[in-house]
Amino acid sequence: MNPFSVLGLPDAFDVDEKALEKTHRELSRALHPDRYTNASATERRAALERAVQVNEAFRVVRDPLTRAEALFARLGVATGEDREPKASPALLMDVLEKREALSDAKDAKDLSAVAGLRAEAEREEARAIAALASAFHEPETVAEKLHLLGELRFFRRFLDEVSAVEESFDAS
Repeated sequence: MNPFSVLGLPDAFDVDEKALEKTHRELSRALHPDRYTNASATERRAALERAVQVNEAFRVVRDPLTRAEALFARLGVATGEDREPKASPALLMDVLEKREALSDAKDAKDLSAVAGLRAEAEREEARAIAALASAFHEPETVAEKLHLLGELRFFRRFLDEVSAVEESFDAS
């Protein structure tokens, strides 16, 4: 399934999020089961299958990481941590230092330090997304684009770790 064509979009990293949400709403409304109450079982089943495809396509295209993975798939390039270039030593050191700072903040129950780490990681995530968007416009090599995808994965994973720490603070 090409998630872009399901939503009537070109295969591109740049997406107008408001237009994407509007398209999703319109397609969901058109495929709603209430519109098919008098239709045949075959038509109802087809509408349901199409609605599932639309929702899955929306989930993929809405998220920059899965959108990039879908674009690589359209190019015939396999993605995944074992298929992407190894992260640079500088990035690995940066992530290691952030994890240590997060662990220290967790141990000290320092919510403001955790919030600061979140804000910094969100800025780096936004920078990685912008770099990836730019790379899809430029004649960057596939390896360079995959490297940026790997960076985005690192920041996402770190943000998940920050969320887990924040939730542990909420629970206590």
